[in-house]
Parts: sequence; structure tokens; C-alpha cells
Amino acid sequence: MALATSVKKRPKHLDLTKIRLPLPGLVSILHRVSGAALFLIGIPFLLWVLNCSLASQMGFDGWREAFNQPLVKLFLIGFLWAYLHHFCAGLRYLALDIHKGVSLPAARATSKIVLIVSIALTLIIGVWLW
Repeated sequence: MALATSVKKRPKHLDLTKIRLPLPGLVSILHRVSGAALFLIGIPFLLWVLNCSLASQMGFDGWREAFNQPLVKLFLIGFLWAYLHHFCAGLRYLALDIHKGVSLPAARATSKIVLIVSIALTLIIGVWLW
């Protein structure tokens, strides 16, 4: 007696370009990436800049001059976005921890809010600082 088994067609290879990640998943990945970037690159960089600028007047003047360069400003605006996204997404995850906004429509809406608010704040502060 043979058992009937259902055969599922599974992909033989995983094509990452055809996978569409849902918005809450994208916000989650960006939260992790921004946190890692801030911890591994942002904090050491800012501590190094602080050390150099406090060590001597020449160091302070050098970094002040460097921060006036457009490429450095774009780099700093990128880290500003990473900080603001990490902060906004962190508030979203704190709300999820207390079971607020866990339904699928609410999760999608709060993900959109996180992206919109973090980008808007980055643009506002970036224009103000530029």
C-alpha cells in the first residue's frame, strides 16, 4: 500500500532579486544595519574626532575645515539618517514590545511612519546643517 505524498515544487536556487521583502521586514533590516553602522563606525569615528579636536587647536581647525567639505557633509548626513532611523524604529519596537501596533495593518502603517519621519527629519536637519 503506497502512501500518497504531496510533492511541493521548491526552487532549486534562491534568486534574491525576485524576492520582495515586506515593509516591516525592510524596516527591521535597516534598524539592524543602522545600529551596527552606528556602533562599529559612528561611535569610534566620533570619539576619534572628539579626541583630535580637544587635543589641540590645530586638530580642531583641521576637523572644522574637513566638515566643510561636501563629501564629508554627505557622509555625516548618512550617519544622521542612520541615527534618526534607528531612533524612530527603536520607538516602534518599544511599542511592539508592549503589544501596541502588532496587527498587520498597524505594523505596515508604523513601518511607513518610521521611514517617512526618519527621512523627513534627516532632510530638515541636513538642510539646516548644510
